[in-house]
Order: sequence, then C-alpha cells, then structure tokens
Amino acid sequence: MSYQFSIDAERCKGCGLCLTVCPKKVLQLSDTVNSVGYYPVYRARPEDCNYCGLCCIMCPDVAISITEIQSTKDQTEVS
Repeated sequence: MSYQFSIDAERCKGCGLCLTVCPKKVLQLSDTVNSVGYYPVYRARPEDCNYCGLCCIMCPDVAISITEIQSTKDQTEVS
C-alpha cells in the first residue's frame, strides 16, 4: 500500500503540536508565512515519514491528512 501525505498550509497556524509528536522529526516550521500570517509546517524529510498519523491526530486545525492510495492491482482484485 502507498499513502499520500498532505498539509493544507492555509489552515495551519504553526502551533507546532505536530512537531512534538512526530517520532521521525519529519516536520518543520516554514520560514514563509501563509495568507493569514502564520508560519505553516512542511515535510522537511519526507523520506523518513512512516505515515503513523500522529501528526494528523494532534493537529487542532485538521490541516494534515494521510490517505491511502489504491494501486491499480488492488482495484482490479476488488472488481
């Protein structure tokens, strides 16, 4: 299975709660502000991410999501 990790930088307020729970220290605060004046997080080391979902659970603004991507093989087995 593969996963897609996404951060909605416009929803992120840069509180840093996700940074504290990430076991692999994948996330960092950006040095660029978003449209509402916050410094959102970004994946500084995406190759280290194990898609545990702790950041998604901790984010009070629901700005981080991890979704499972169905492979073509998986889709043909279902039909």
